Amino acid sequence: MQINGAHVLVTGANRGLGRQFVLSLLERGAGRVYATARRPELVDVPGVVPLRLDITDAASVAAAAAAAPEVKIVINNAGISTGANLIAGDVEAIRREMDTHFYGTLNVIRAFAPQLADGAILNVLSAISWLAFDGAGAYHAAKAAEWALTNSVRLELAHQRTLVTGLHLGAADTDMMAWYEGDKSAPEVIVAKALDGIEAHRSEVLADDWSRQVKAWLSEDPNVIYREAAAALTG
Repeated sequence: MQINGAHVLVTGANRGLGRQFVLSLLERGAGRVYATARRPELVDVPGVVPLRLDITDAASVAAAAAAAPEVKIVINNAGISTGANLIAGDVEAIRREMDTHFYGTLNVIRAFAPQLADGAILNVLSAISWLAFDGAGAYHAAKAAEWALTNSVRLELAHQRTLVTGLHLGAADTDMMAWYEGDKSAPEVIVAKALDGIEAHRSEVLADDWSRQVKAWLSEDPNVIYREAAAALTG
C-alpha cells in the first residue's frame, strides 16, 4: 500500500491529529484527500476536498461514501473525550463516547468496506485502549471496544486483502490534550509513524514509548499494571 497517488479519506480532519494526517498525506503525494468533519467549513488546509461527515449519523456516512467512491484508504480519526467516569459520570456522555468511537467507527468501516479491496483502514486508538484512568472511564471503555472492533474487522476483511491497522499512542500535543502537563509527542511524529505503518503493511503501530510500555504490561496482574503505571506517571 503506497500513499503516493492514493485517494484517502480522513475523519475528524479539521483539527489535531486529523488535520496533521491531512497535511502529511499531501506531503506524501496522496492523489486526493477527503478531509471530513461535522463542520467542513472549519477545514483550513488548501488542496483537499472538504466533506461533511458525522460518523454517528448513518445517513451522513452513506452520503460520504457515495461522494468518495474511489477512496482506497480510510483513516478513522474522529473522536471525543468527555471526561466521564462509568459510575458517577453522566450516562449520556458515556453513550456518546461509545457511539462515536465504537459505533461511529463501525459505521464508516461498513460503508467503505466494499471499495477497500487491496486498500487500507487505519483506526486511531490509544494506550488508554489498554489502561484505565480515573476521569477517563468512558474513553477507556470506548477505546477498548474500538480496539476489539479493529481486530475483528481485520479478520472479516482479510478475504479482500484490506489492511486494518490500529494506531496506539499516549499523549499528543493537540488541543484535546492541552490540559495535560506531561510528555507529549508532536502530531507530525505520530502521523509519520502511522503512515509508515500503512506502507509497511503493519497491523499495529505503537507510536511512542508510553504505548509500547502499556502494551508490554498487558501480561501482568492488574494490580501490578496499575502500581507500575502510577509510579511511571509520578516520576
